[in-house]
Amino acid sequence: MPIKVFAVDIDGTLTENGGGVIHLAALAKLRHLEKLGYNVVYVTGRSSVEAYMLAVFGGTTRIAVGENGGAITIAPQEHKLLASKDKCLQGYEILKKSLDGVQQKPIFPRMTEVVLLRTFDLKEGQKILDEHDVSLYLSDSKYAFHINEKGIDKAHGLKEALKMLKVGPEETVAIGDSETDVPMYDICSCSIALGHAEDGVKARATHVVSGQEGTGLTEAIDLVAFNYLGVKA
Repeated sequence: MPIKVFAVDIDGTLTENGGGVIHLAALAKLRHLEKLGYNVVYVTGRSSVEAYMLAVFGGTTRIAVGENGGAITIAPQEHKLLASKDKCLQGYEILKKSLDGVQQKPIFPRMTEVVLLRTFDLKEGQKILDEHDVSLYLSDSKYAFHINEKGIDKAHGLKEALKMLKVGPEETVAIGDSETDVPMYDICSCSIALGHAEDGVKARATHVVSGQEGTGLTEAIDLVAFNYLGVKA
């Protein structure tokens, strides 16, 4: 099937220098894709509101998947929530009592997850949650640690967003750089990992580009254009 949607991670993919600064050349390419008739949907560990604002000001599709798939924003005051923040707060309290250094990260408000500083051992934290049988999992977006309900991930949120666009994962390219992007890779017909992604992430992608951060995203878009969209060099 032809490609219709680009599902794009934000931090470490569209941003550069680790500080949340948008790589402008990559954004320009995404905006050009939109003008050509493709949908560009941000799928991020950040809040869906942040991603939605980026879509508005950047000129891309106004459907944003945030909170690692737990929330979708389609208008300033219109959100589809796919998980319960209360459950994640329960997990946070368990971790805080059981481990040193567990702290929430100062961020835009979340509706379905809890976001933590990367200040403790992730595997030990997951072991504690499993022992309490709270059906939660921890993930590392490289931006922060996230507590989400099991079953909630970027693939889950992306599927819901694609239903709104009336397209399927087989018509979608997923582009990202961290383990939180792997669920998207698993459902999309084409997936691309950036050059700085960990080896385990690269192994799950259809393609790997050498470029890092925003530069890698521009390279990924060119790869899709030449290999899937019929663009001639």
